[in-house]
Amino acid sequence: MPGGRKRPAPFLAFSSFARSLIFSASAAAASSGPSKPLRPTDDGTTSAAGTPGEDNMPRPPSKRAEPSNDQDRSTCSESDAQDGEESSEELETVQADFAFFDPKPTDFHGVRLLLKTYLDSKPWDLTGFVDLILAQTTVGTVVKLADDEEEQGEGTGDDKTGAAGNDDDDLFGLISVLNLGRYAEHRCIKDLKEYLLAVCTDKDTKRQLKSLLEEKASSVGLLVCRRFVNFPYELVPKLYDALFDEVSWATEDEPTQELRDSFRFKHYLLIVRMLERKTPAKHKAKNSKDDEPIIYPKLEDEIFNELSSWSFTFPIRSEQSPQQEMKNYKEMGLVMAVKAEAIPKFRKKLEALVSE
Repeated sequence: MPGGRKRPAPFLAFSSFARSLIFSASAAAASSGPSKPLRPTDDGTTSAAGTPGEDNMPRPPSKRAEPSNDQDRSTCSESDAQDGEESSEELETVQADFAFFDPKPTDFHGVRLLLKTYLDSKPWDLTGFVDLILAQTTVGTVVKLADDEEEQGEGTGDDKTGAAGNDDDDLFGLISVLNLGRYAEHRCIKDLKEYLLAVCTDKDTKRQLKSLLEEKASSVGLLVCRRFVNFPYELVPKLYDALFDEVSWATEDEPTQELRDSFRFKHYLLIVRMLERKTPAKHKAKNSKDDEPIIYPKLEDEIFNELSSWSFTFPIRSEQSPQQEMKNYKEMGLVMAVKAEAIPKFRKKLEALVSE
């Protein structure tokens, strides 16, 4: 990697112990804090938030959230010694700069890896699902490592693919939303609907689910957010801000009325993972995770569940790696329906949670 930096190895955030492993040994907690949100200017470049006139910002020519200087970068670092001066061990630092990009065909394998267990172990048209996400570039973002060569480029808007753009091994996260009515005839969406109806056992909830999947499908967005565990949590609010801002812009900027209407969502449907306690703990330690009946590996999913109109859980059947720390928990699928009108509240709560 340019500049002699080590590349943090990505690993999935869907294991049972994911919540306590926000950063791995290869990419530990960010030392510089969250990077400043960037606002596009009239010439298509980016500047730090807080500059005059940012309330009426134009649509960005690209999704790249490039740091404006070294201090603004979202940096991950790790130390193998408690005190570099006193320890005999060599101090090791791993830095990784992340950037937002439009999805593109070369991201196929990275996106497919992130979505491999999206519907548990069910055989379904995952390839077709990945293709839909990659084909929708106006709404949707992938997060990769920013390459030094890219960061030092001219930033003209014509060359936005450096080494990181062509190597989907650098892909650390994705977010997108698909209109269930618009893509209703695609095999992958049919498979997904069939799966959800099969795992929903409550009759009343199943009736509401079926309504969203069928007669109301044209106004329902399937919100997909997957990332590796060593994805900087400071970037999570920015990732959702990028998505919901693009949804809003798409209702005005898409070339046809049909496309503009396809992004006027009234409901969002989410399929995520959670950890549910198997049995009550006999001896609960104070402030222990054993006190929690439910653990959300992705911090925002708890907020979504609080704001949801309804939700249901179902058992995960795919093979899981047993971890001693979470032996009393079982992994569950969680399906939630969230009204679009609740999204502003979600964004505020998520920003507040990450800022704590």
